[in-house]
Amino acid sequence: MEQTRVADYRYQIGAGKVEELAQMVKESSAEKVIFDNPLRPVQAYNLAKATGVEAIDRFQLILEIFTKRATTTEAQLQIELAQQRYNLAQAKERVRLAKKGEQPGFMGLGAYEGDIYHEAVKKQIHTIRKKLKKARGKRVLHRERRAQLDFSSISLAGYTHAGKSSLFNALTEAEVRVNTTLFTTLSTTTRLVEFSKRRFLLTDTVGFIDRLPLMLIEAFHSTLEETIYSDLILLIVDISEPISMIEKKLKVCMETIERIGASGVPIITSLNKIDLISEDEARQKLEALRGQAPNPVLISALQKTNLDQLKQEILKILQNYVRLVFTVPATNETMPFISELYKNADVKSLEYSENMAHVILEATPSFAEKVRNRVQGFNGKIEKL
Repeated sequence: MEQTRVADYRYQIGAGKVEELAQMVKESSAEKVIFDNPLRPVQAYNLAKATGVEAIDRFQLILEIFTKRATTTEAQLQIELAQQRYNLAQAKERVRLAKKGEQPGFMGLGAYEGDIYHEAVKKQIHTIRKKLKKARGKRVLHRERRAQLDFSSISLAGYTHAGKSSLFNALTEAEVRVNTTLFTTLSTTTRLVEFSKRRFLLTDTVGFIDRLPLMLIEAFHSTLEETIYSDLILLIVDISEPISMIEKKLKVCMETIERIGASGVPIITSLNKIDLISEDEARQKLEALRGQAPNPVLISALQKTNLDQLKQEILKILQNYVRLVFTVPATNETMPFISELYKNADVKSLEYSENMAHVILEATPSFAEKVRNRVQGFNGKIEKL
């Protein structure tokens, strides 16, 4: 149902439309009414009274979906924080309305005084934030440990249901949950992947959505933080949709990346689901998106089409490896060191002659610097950096 008018103070829509809505609810045996517009507590209360079912707005709908999808403790805490912050802004009015008489969505508050309920919600928010701070500390610790490994990090981002988890599975051969429903991924998953003897940390993140409420962005900040601290963003876009929808969702993604402070991170746009359209349509859409989609690559995560091309594009952007050529004595002390190089660098060549080990490798600048210091500690010789 749509109505173009100034929002009604009592119902959001006009009184005549409320009667139509009540009839629709009765005829369809609807269990809930959902408004795309934000609803004030008094409007939700009056609508529930008129229709006999709970009335919620878009923000509450997103919260309900998130609540069903959350599987980790941190995601559940983040959702609870958003819910309680929402409750805090409306606490006193909800208590006042609940005392007028129970309506769907306004039950169980009758015993509260407005100020007491307000304080109780504030205490809950404080408790949740303490728990989230502890969880965030663990995440920071994990990120620091990963940074010590000197692997470049890649974050998968994109509109919800674009195929991020499918691409994650295709690149890592992992089994992250994939579903046709929205917001399947509400927490991050990180795996080590290897392309052309180079290793990367790949992270699957929460999906973006148009007009994602600021309260939810703030609640999910620690999850979205993985995108900010990555070396590259793989932005997944569903190219099987109409071009107007693709452009709209792409714009939402770019704006969200900017809002979370990750606009300085290089982006590759993975135009996904080409298996659902013809080659001509894929090419036409690719041309239409040039200038809007940074570094576009046509792929199918499900069919694993053009993944080699995508990997080459990743390598091209993250080609900050340096080459290091050195010689160290071949001793019991240096053998574990040389073995360690194979885990953290791309060893191009290893030759032994006259009790010396001659090594050529490629690695990140920071790891190469560590190797150089170790080589000098073994009284070795740096031939080229």
